[in-house]
Amino acid sequence: MEEDMDEGQTQKGCGECCLKCLRGIPYPSLVATILLYAGVALFCGCGHEALSGTVTILQNYFEVIRAPGDGVDVFTIIDIIKYVIYGIASAFFVYGILLMVEGFFTSGAIKDLYGDFKITTCGRCVSAWFILLTYIFMLAWLGVTAFTSLPVFVYFNIWTICQNATLLEGASLCLDPRQFGVVTIGEERTVCAGSEKFYRMCVSNELDMTFHLFVCALAGAGAAVIAMIHYLMVLSANWAYVKDACKMQKYEDIKSKEEQELHDIHSTRSKERLNAYT
Repeated sequence: MEEDMDEGQTQKGCGECCLKCLRGIPYPSLVATILLYAGVALFCGCGHEALSGTVTILQNYFEVIRAPGDGVDVFTIIDIIKYVIYGIASAFFVYGILLMVEGFFTSGAIKDLYGDFKITTCGRCVSAWFILLTYIFMLAWLGVTAFTSLPVFVYFNIWTICQNATLLEGASLCLDPRQFGVVTIGEERTVCAGSEKFYRMCVSNELDMTFHLFVCALAGAGAAVIAMIHYLMVLSANWAYVKDACKMQKYEDIKSKEEQELHDIHSTRSKERLNAYT
């Protein structure tokens, strides 16, 4: 009987511990982190593969070659963008972890463990700093989203030209990479409807896959923007919570100080009365 009671208390203690841990998880920060990781992974992975597909299309169908020497051409720009994508992936992986840690430190579990004072002294400054940094990153992701929409627009135009050339026989439609700044004005790399290169490009998997990869990258950038907005709401709420906790702590200190002063005054008067009677 006693063993059953001890076992029941042990199970109850484990259950209460698990519930306490679950209550201490900052779920809004967790949702924002998952959304951020999903958006960044989608943008970086699809964007990298879409850029590789763009290189393949330019080399196979438009016969664009790399500039000799150290000249800056479209391939060099694509390589730079790929390195930027690597940096974005690693930087926001770390930033998501930092925001999750900040969410844990402003949750009730940390408050119960360390007390109000340690949270309110440094947590307020940390929350304000993260709000500013997240706002800057949100603006940066808005710019990334706008930049990613450009290749989506270009590939949509190319896909539309391919569809129109297939439906309309004898249509005089051409694709000129000079219109998009891919090659210099002096280089003529035009591919027109009716040619073998145009037909092979329109029916190739590279064009269709690259177009859809850029669309997915655009969706990932949009998800990252939504995650940043979500983080701003969470961080603002945490900052308000820490600010109120700081005010409450000051109020409790002042109240306890006044009560101590009243107690000292009362004790002093009691001693004076006792001395007067004696």
